[in-house]
This record gives sequence, C-alpha cells and structure tokens, in this order.
Amino acid sequence: MHVLGRTAGEFESRNPQTGATRPTGRLGTYRARDGSDAAPVGIDFDEPHAAFVVGKRGSGKSYTLGVLAEAAARADGVAPVVVDPMGVFSGLAAASSATDVAATVVETPAVAADSLPPASWPGLVGLDSESPAGTVVWQAATEENSLSAMRTYVADADAGETARRAARNHLRLADSWGVFDPAGLAVDELLGGEATVLDLSETPDAPANAVCAAVAGGLYERCASAVSSPLGEPTRLPWLFVDEAHAFFDGVAADALRTVLTRGRAPGMSLVAATQRPSALPDVAVSQADLLVAHRLTMQADVDALTAAQPTYLAGTIRERLPTRTGDALVVDDTTESAHAVRIRERDTPHGGGNPRASRVADGADGRGDRRESGEST
Repeated sequence: MHVLGRTAGEFESRNPQTGATRPTGRLGTYRARDGSDAAPVGIDFDEPHAAFVVGKRGSGKSYTLGVLAEAAARADGVAPVVVDPMGVFSGLAAASSATDVAATVVETPAVAADSLPPASWPGLVGLDSESPAGTVVWQAATEENSLSAMRTYVADADAGETARRAARNHLRLADSWGVFDPAGLAVDELLGGEATVLDLSETPDAPANAVCAAVAGGLYERCASAVSSPLGEPTRLPWLFVDEAHAFFDGVAADALRTVLTRGRAPGMSLVAATQRPSALPDVAVSQADLLVAHRLTMQADVDALTAAQPTYLAGTIRERLPTRTGDALVVDDTTESAHAVRIRERDTPHGGGNPRASRVADGADGRGDRRESGEST
C-alpha cells in the first residue's frame, strides 16, 4: 500500500530502529484512468503533518475530514481532537461492534478564561485593543485567571466610567456565551486514548473561536514544553482536525492555528483543516501544508489560491487536475513531491453532513443519510 506523507524508504510497516509498528490510516484507493478503483492508498500518522482538505460544498471535503479523523482514532500513539462547528462528526462516537473507533463527543465545550492570551481578549469581545475599554479588558485578562475575576477587576479599574461600562458590557456578553469555566477542558484529557469531538454547532463564531484558540494553543504548548513539564512527554501526539477552517483563521483562533501550522512539526503536533474557501485563508496556510487533499472547486478565486501555492514538481496545473466527481480527490504530497488521483473510501462510522432531503423527511427519517451519495457530501 502506498502511504501518503511517508517516503518510499519508509513504506514498511515497522520502524527499523525500534521495531514498533508505524501508525497508518486507510484513506482510499487510487483512481484508475477508467474511473475504477485501483490499489489502496494510506496516510501516515507516524510523523506530524500539516494538511488541508479543500472543496466546494457537496464535493466531499467534510466527509474526507471524517475519514481522516476516523483513521486517526484507530492509530496507536495518536490523539485526534475534532473542532466541529457544524455538528457533523458526532458519528465518530456511534456505538457499533462493526467499528473499532473510540471517541467522545463534548456537546458543550468550555475552556478556562486564562487559556487565551490576554492580548486576544479585546478582539474576542469586539473591542479595539487600543481603545480605553479594550485596554481595560486586556489588563483584566493579564491580571486575573477567570472571567468572574476579570469582571470584578473591571468594576474597580482605574479608568473612566465610560470605559469601565463598555468593558463590563462586553465581558457580560462573553459570560453569556457559556464557554468559559475554570474547570473547562484540560489539555491532558484531550491526549487520552479516545478521539474527542468538540461539538460547536450551537456556538456562535466568536465563542467557537475562543474554544478553538484555547485548545490549539493548549495542545501546542503542552507538546512544546514537554521536556520541562512535570507531566513529561504526552503519551499520544495530538492531531487537531478543524472543519470550516476559514471561520477560525479569520477570528481569534488564527494566531494559535498559524503557530501549529508553522511550528507544530518540531514538538509533534499535527493540523488537518478543511474549508470550501481556500481563497479566504492566509497565504501561509496552503503554502505550509505538506499534504493537500483537493476535491472539486469551481470558484475562480479558490482555484487561483491553490494555483498560487502550486509546487514546481507538479506536472501540469492544479486547475487541470482537479476532480469533478464527488469523493474523488487530487492529493499533493510534499513529502514525496508527488501528486495522486485518489477515491476516498467510505466511512465506517456515520457521517452527519449529508444534505437534508424532503423525501426522507416524508418517510419519517431525519432527512439525512449516513453514507455518501453522489453530490451529497459536504
């Protein structure tokens, strides 16, 4: 089996130095010239990677992200964490004797207020960091470690009444989101033996960004500080999966995601981000990825964004090689400097991203299907 993200000399399943099995996930099959399935294709989970999955709505990008998360959940030594803004990945935790995927869904994820950098707080609550109110919020986040304590700090701050009132109102809004709790998600809980799905489908963009920023930053710091940490090195390496990534690269989670993207490899942290709008991502995003899984794209700006980051070793252009069929993908593997036409396999766990259909609702179903159908995947 060809393994994406792994050099030809490392295709063997065991590490020659340690004898340990190299974690490998099943991605799909090669696409033959006649469109049929050919040899199997896997993906490397042994080393850290930065990957992007792109494609227009209905092309299969979220389905592919689920396939990758499912494979990561089966891999030894890997701790998958899925940021799920659309609520379509809870199927990873579906109980079934037919699957060996262990996962937990956190339906109301919360994080500690001090897990966010103080400098991010003014922007998070909609204030200019250089405004009087924004300055007060920044100071409160610097001095205190909980949202409650921050609100108390603001009430007694040495600032004008107008600034204090504005700061109070914006922190009250943050409190209403319900995503800040001193006993919120602990990083080491996310590094356990199961995949973790953070269901943010009922959470607005700003608080969802706060959760993503705290989780991404916390996992990175845990890995980066492993040598000096009293907890020692993590027993599993984190793989962070982010759906609708453009919404997070455009919010307060952007700095944390950029850090993982550009510096995560050395401490052992991986990022897999999916988006239907690659043109909305910062230039560094696609150019830093060592794996690109591209489904069908039709918007000129999105195709141009991929073309701008096209590697010199790719024969032809990305535009010419983009697939047209749902579930097909062009995979650019920078590790081996090669490109592959791949048919993504079906998931073994239910996928929640199918489009609702009136015919299914009329039959008493929930309107969605677990399996991918042509033109149906997100």
